[in-house]
Amino acid sequence: MSRKIYTIGREFGSAGFLVGEALAERLGIKYYDKELLAEAAKSSGFCEEIFENHDEKPTNSFLYSLVMDTYSFGGYSATPSLDMPLNHKIFLAQFDTIKKIASEEDCVIVGRCADYALADNPDCIKIFIKADMTYRIAKVSKELNLTENKARELINKTDKQRASYYNYYTSKKWGDSRSYDLCLDSGRLGVDGCVDMIIKFRELMDSANTK
Repeated sequence: MSRKIYTIGREFGSAGFLVGEALAERLGIKYYDKELLAEAAKSSGFCEEIFENHDEKPTNSFLYSLVMDTYSFGGYSATPSLDMPLNHKIFLAQFDTIKKIASEEDCVIVGRCADYALADNPDCIKIFIKADMTYRIAKVSKELNLTENKARELINKTDKQRASYYNYYTSKKWGDSRSYDLCLDSGRLGVDGCVDMIIKFRELMDSANTK
C-alpha cells in the first residue's frame, strides 16, 4: 500500500511550518518539525540538545569535509564505531530517522534535507514554500516584535544558514525548483491555499499513475 509522504522546504518567514501543520491536520497524519529531533535522538542515543544545537546548521570544518569525501552513508551504517565528526553523525542519524518514519507512516516532514533523504521514495511529494521579501519582513517583524531592518537581517541570516546546510549535504541548490515537485508562494496563496494546491497535486498525481 502506498503512503502519503510530504516534505517541505521553506524560506524563513514564508509560513512553511504553518503550511506543514495545516496539511497534516487536514489529512489527519503526523507532522514532524522539531519533533524529528526527538525521534532522531531516541534512535541514535545522542541527547536531544545536541540535535537542537546542530539543527540545520552548516559546518566549515576542513576535517569534516575530508570525512564527507572519504566515507559514504553506507560506510557509516556498516561501521557505526567510526570516529566521525559529531556533525556528520548528527546528520546521518536524522537521515536514517527520516527514512524510517517515511517507511512506517503517512507524514509531513519540514526541513532537515528530508526531500534529499526521500529522493527515491515514489510516495513522497517534495514541496518548497516561498514568499516575497516584503511579505516575510512584515510577518517576521510582527511575530517577533522586530524593526523591519532587524527582521530583514534575521531573514537573510536564516535563509543563508539553511541554504548552506542544504547545499553542503545534498550537493544541490536550496530553493531551486528542479529539486522539488511543487514550489508555492504563500504570500499570494495563503496557508490554506497552499494546502489546497498540495492536496490537488496529490490527487492529480494519483490519477495520472492509475491511467
